[in-house]
Amino acid sequence: MAIMFNIKSLYNIACDSFQPAGKTTIWLLKIMIPISFAVCLMEYYGIIAWCAQWLNPLFCHIGLPGASSIAFLTGATATTYAALAVMMTMQLTLRQATVIAIMVLICHALPLECTVNKKVGSKPFRMGFLRICGALLAAVFLNFVLPEMSEPFSSSMISAEESTIGEVLKAWIASSLKLSAMIFAIIYALMFIQRFMEKYGLMQKLTKPLEPLMVLFGLPRNAAYLWLVGNVLGISYGSAVMLQLEDEGKISREEANEVNYHLIMNHSMLEDTLVFATAGVSALWILGTRLLFAFVLVWCRKLLQYLKHSKFQYNN
Repeated sequence: MAIMFNIKSLYNIACDSFQPAGKTTIWLLKIMIPISFAVCLMEYYGIIAWCAQWLNPLFCHIGLPGASSIAFLTGATATTYAALAVMMTMQLTLRQATVIAIMVLICHALPLECTVNKKVGSKPFRMGFLRICGALLAAVFLNFVLPEMSEPFSSSMISAEESTIGEVLKAWIASSLKLSAMIFAIIYALMFIQRFMEKYGLMQKLTKPLEPLMVLFGLPRNAAYLWLVGNVLGISYGSAVMLQLEDEGKISREEANEVNYHLIMNHSMLEDTLVFATAGVSALWILGTRLLFAFVLVWCRKLLQYLKHSKFQYNN
């Protein structure tokens, strides 16, 4: 049956999306702005450079300056937005920013998302460990395959060595205003898409064509809806849907756990990609790398399970 759209319903969705988008943006900025400001001052006064010297031996092997570890650690403990705010206070090339972005997208908000994973039957420490390893391996992989991209990632930033504190703060304010506007635009668009898909039941309509893709990814065919929710709404919202389907008996706890192995590498494809693509990182590198690592993780797990099962049968 054809879906009928009308201007009034679209207008209502647009209006309804405005307030929650603004509220979410303010909540994020309350986290991001203080972190970004602190990092800006730390970089100017040489504190980050001092801290970075301890991580340089590790990060130099993946083509990154030691100072970039601050952005990675911020993302791992907080949000992708907070990591991006830190990145925009640093002197990075687009190549370096691409590597950090994908590390952060694979490994972000670990305390929150690992707790959510636990609720649907996955082991939180295992999920966290796999994401940290995945982020580091992705960085090594990208350091080998990425072409040279020497253009600056954040053109608004100026060298701290050649600037006064006033010039640095002026550049930080300009960068923060730009980032704030970008975040609101992204969140508003996501709110609109989410409400639009809910109103017209598009999530359920899109799952059937995705079943062959689930087989390719090594997931159960009936996991298409969970995969779509996780990639449109993220792990937190996706886990809420998983719990509901588990309670209704439509999916087993083990099937939900299988989907989580894919989603820890690749979730929120729409939001996460928009966040960094708007800042200049290639969407193709983001999507391609995350899908590749999700594919490899799930099939490696299946292979290990098969070998373990075969060994058990042989011993018996």
